[in-house]
Amino acid sequence: MKIHHLRNATFVIESGKYHILIDPMLSGEGELPPFARIKHKSHRNPTVPLPDNAAGILDKTTHCLITHSQKFGIKALQHMDHIDEAGESFLREKNIPIITREQDASYLKKYGLNVVLSLKYWQPEPLLDGEITAVPALHGHSWIHHLMANGAGFYLQLPEEPSIYIAGDTVYTKDVERALTELKPDIAVMASGSASLDVGGPILMPMEELMRFVQNAPNKVIANHLEALNHCPTTRAQLKQELETKGLLANVVIPNDGETVTIEKNNR
Repeated sequence: MKIHHLRNATFVIESGKYHILIDPMLSGEGELPPFARIKHKSHRNPTVPLPDNAAGILDKTTHCLITHSQKFGIKALQHMDHIDEAGESFLREKNIPIITREQDASYLKKYGLNVVLSLKYWQPEPLLDGEITAVPALHGHSWIHHLMANGAGFYLQLPEEPSIYIAGDTVYTKDVERALTELKPDIAVMASGSASLDVGGPILMPMEELMRFVQNAPNKVIANHLEALNHCPTTRAQLKQELETKGLLANVVIPNDGETVTIEKNNR
């Protein structure tokens, strides 16, 4: 299996003839507003461009997984760092089959997107000669998650490939731990930017929860959601340093934008 990391949470899983796009944020640098203006520097998003090889990778897309998109069905509250207007246009123009959680299916269909499978939490469904399971994702602790688009992670098993758990935008929960310890994925993709808004606490795992995620992951971890959005303060260098301190760096891949990671079954 090849993981083509593009930027932030956007990447492509390559497995044989299938190229599965995850959470397409395809806007150019600075085309979206800041997601926080007080707690973090008020830079426009994305803070970096797509890598030069993005177009060639995206052109091969056969399917798309969207972890979360909306809250209250209001377009202005759409989580543009996981599906923005450019991502929508790409999916619509190519009529890409989309898999998402059931709570987002009707919303995405309303904008002309080709949702072919909507998932209920913890109920496996057939997909691409394999199987996919949606895992609950909690987009923040305490009261803040009520304002967020609490979405899903995905546990994907494809024939003759390592299994992969895409945790999505979540803090560390019992569901996340269950996915790691019961499903035992060969690859676990961890949203690592420790994002927060101008109000409330972290809406992604803070550093101590990132370390717990890695400690409980049975195999390889890929860290994403880094250095692309103004409300995500954790850097690759900071994450690497903390992993080194905890003796966990050998278990984690922190890809650069545009980098391809190849992982075989039984990778650790």
